[in-house]
Amino acid sequence: MNFGIEGRRAAVAAASSGLGLGTARALADEGVTVAICSRSQERIEAAAAEIGPRAIPLVADVSTEAGAAAFVAGARDALGGLDILVCNGGGPPPGNFASTPAEAYGAAIELNCLAFIAMCHEAVPMMREQRWGRVLAFTSVGVRQPIAGLILSNVARAGLTAFLKTLAREVAGDGVTVNTLQPGFHDTARIRQLYSGDLDAAKAGIPAGVLGDPEDFGRVAAFLCSEPASFITGAAIHVDGGASPGLF
Repeated sequence: MNFGIEGRRAAVAAASSGLGLGTARALADEGVTVAICSRSQERIEAAAAEIGPRAIPLVADVSTEAGAAAFVAGARDALGGLDILVCNGGGPPPGNFASTPAEAYGAAIELNCLAFIAMCHEAVPMMREQRWGRVLAFTSVGVRQPIAGLILSNVARAGLTAFLKTLAREVAGDGVTVNTLQPGFHDTARIRQLYSGDLDAAKAGIPAGVLGDPEDFGRVAAFLCSEPASFITGAAIHVDGGASPGLF
């Protein structure tokens, strides 16, 4: 399938590894020039070298509103414009209600909600003006069914999903789509950390019997940024190997 996005320009946040890197690579394979970021100059330059000449490495901390906005502004300047925004970032610490202090929620909401909103504020106005754009955010299957032990992530990402669904309806008439992907358990550093490297335990509840491949996830993300996906907006799609038991 021809995705029809050759020559487009994308900003992919937190793309030195995992799902972000897989997505940046998939977009570059489709002829998109990608600006990617990490807090580590060494790691992001290594990722850019791995992707190839279509990747522009930037150092940015997207865990805060200011840092997230600065990344998108820097990407827009480096690329000479922006057509695709992929919002991504790390997750907050694990914990349940009893173990999580009330003051921890503010930082988690900034990390997994407000920072993503800040990226949208930097990118979406230009997309509306040019009458074409793709916004894609990575959230979690915890939005669909809260995950035990990840209360901060469940709360923050649910709020972000509501924002993005609202935004999608407001900008659809301008040729801008807004979607979220809800990853289940993929073979990433985050999952290895949460399960202390016990990958058998991590994949125990996945009907497919394996952890997801970040490269495959990236190809799904690239499709949602494509021309053939222009009629998909406001969607929240889980990519979880069948782990979500609900109908929706």
